Parts: sequence; structure tokens; C-alpha cells
Amino acid sequence: MPKIIHAADFHLDSAFAGLEPEKARTRRGELRELPDRLAELVLAERVELVLLSGDLFDSERVYPETVEALRRALERMACPVFIAPGNHDPCTARSPYRTEKWPDNVHIFQDTALAEKVLPSLDCVVHGAAFSSTERADQVLEGFSVPQDGRTHILCLHGDLLSNSSRYGPITREQLGRCGADYAALGHVHQTSGLRREGACFWAYPGCPEGRGFDELGDKGVLVGTVGPGRAEMKFVPLCRRRYHIVEADVTGRDPRTALESALPPTAGDDLCRIIFTGEAGTIDLGLLAASFQDRVYELELRDKTRPAQSLWDRAGEDTLRGLFLQEMRYRYDTAPSEAERDRVALAVRFGLAAIEGRDL
Repeated sequence: MPKIIHAADFHLDSAFAGLEPEKARTRRGELRELPDRLAELVLAERVELVLLSGDLFDSERVYPETVEALRRALERMACPVFIAPGNHDPCTARSPYRTEKWPDNVHIFQDTALAEKVLPSLDCVVHGAAFSSTERADQVLEGFSVPQDGRTHILCLHGDLLSNSSRYGPITREQLGRCGADYAALGHVHQTSGLRREGACFWAYPGCPEGRGFDELGDKGVLVGTVGPGRAEMKFVPLCRRRYHIVEADVTGRDPRTALESALPPTAGDDLCRIIFTGEAGTIDLGLLAASFQDRVYELELRDKTRPAQSLWDRAGEDTLRGLFLQEMRYRYDTAPSEAERDRVALAVRFGLAAIEGRDL
């Protein structure tokens, strides 16, 4: 059984628009190092076959140094590498997949129809197809089946198994179960699926190997294992340089600084963290807190989802502008028809008090 690595969704040259320009530039550089980290894993694991299931680039427009970094890493792997272009990096006339020269060990599927490549030394056949534009609504596996010849048959595809009406290469579970392949190396979904099975076909999404925002949390990586006729064993191996975290910090009866300190993950110095303050609190100076922790977290985002502390309403009876404001807002808070509306009132209280007191929220 060949030993394989299955990876997808690198999204090289992503904009990282949520970061300040200098950090965005740094993150793009770190992302460009990803193919080299993958090559090191291929060599360390003595992998015989690499499957890259699309969206290696974030768009058709790619920096020359990014293409060179990927080309150099793929050549280092010194084993067969298959690429199935996806919706972000479709195989068009302008695509680097067509305009650049790639190492001899790299095979890029360039047609929308399924094609196959036989690897006699591994007694294996890899079947794959490409996106030719940013969308494809046809079902590439409709009516497809592999020959029953005793070889290991592997699919390498970028596609959407979550929706039969998807615009991004819909694949159905029934099609996987009927196709007769031993393993389907899929790309497109950015969360790892773990190893699944439909009929005789094992399948998986490895997820993206490097998070790019707070919708891609925790460890990111690739799948490593072996595949053979009717068998597959795959394990997830983290490969990311940094991680994104979203953590809640309850400040009820606690100093916000202490709550923030305890909420930070051990790897915060390398990672990007969004801390959401919850519970009951007075006014939290998010700017001051963020400034005092800026050297301890690679990127820190603070959000205040707390409820006004009970003691805050005590001043609602004062004959002052603050008291009149709090009296009105307390009524709105108590009569709010939903939790979402109470959250909006609580936010208005924080903004209102900051304005009355001349503070920067």
C-alpha cells in the first residue's frame, strides 16, 4: 500500500485583509513557507505519493516568488505529486499551472473531465480533474466507476460534498459509494473531516494547513497514511505556523485583566486571539487592555459581550445627565424582547457612558 500525504487549500498569496499591512505581509511570507514545511514532512515520513486537492493559490494572480517557492518544494519531495486545481486556482490559459514549467515528478490535472495516471511502481492509479473557472456546477463523478483490476484507485478532486446543488464541484455520497475507488482525496472544505467511508470508498478533507482568519480555528494541517484496495489509514498532522483562537472570559466578580490573563492560550505569543468578555461588568477599557498585552500576543482582538453590572444601575436615580441616561436605558434593558436586543442596549450603555465621561471606548 502506498504511503501518501493528502493536503489542500493552501491559498498562497492570501491578502490577510483583517491584519495591519505589515503583519499581513509577514503572514503572506509565512504562508509562502508552507510548501517547504510540507516537503520536510514528505521526506521525514518517507512518503511515496502526494495528493494536492486544489486551491493551492488564492487566485490566478500569483507572485513569481510564490510560484518558485512551490516549484522548489514540490521538486524536493522527490515522489509523484498530483494537483487537482480548484475554484480559487482554476486551470485557465493564464494559470501558472499552464504558463509555468513544473518538475517532472508533478502531474497537474488540466481538464474538467476525469483523467487517470497509472503508477506501476506503486500498483496505483490516480484519477483527477480540474476546475477551468471559478465555478463548476456539473457532477464530475456522475456515472464514473473504476475498473476492478486489483490496483489501488485514488481520486484527487476539489469539490463540495456538503451540497448537491453547489457551484463548486458537487459530489454526492452515493457517487463516492458507487465509484469503486479506494480513497477520495478531497479539497474545498477548510475544516478537517477525519477519515470517513461511503460504501467501499474512504474519503477525507484535510482542511487548510494554515488558518487565515477567525473562521479557521485551532490546529491546521494535512493527512498522512496508507491506502490500499479496500483499506485506508490516515492521521492528521498539524503543519500550521500560527493558530487562531476564540476564547470567552467571564469577568463576573473578576478584574478584566485577570480574566484576560487566564483566557490566553499557552501559545498566545505566536498566535492570533479573539477574547470575548462575558458576564457582568462595569466599563471595560478594551484599548488599554489590548495595549498592555500587545507584547504577549501576536495579534489580539478584544470584544465586550458583558451585561451591565447590577451596581451600574445604582446611579440611575441620580439627578444628573448620567442618572437620567441610565434610568432610560435600564427601562429599555428590562423590557427588551430578546437577548439580542439586551445586548444592543448594553452596548449603547457603554458607548453612552463613554461619551458622557469623555472617555475613548
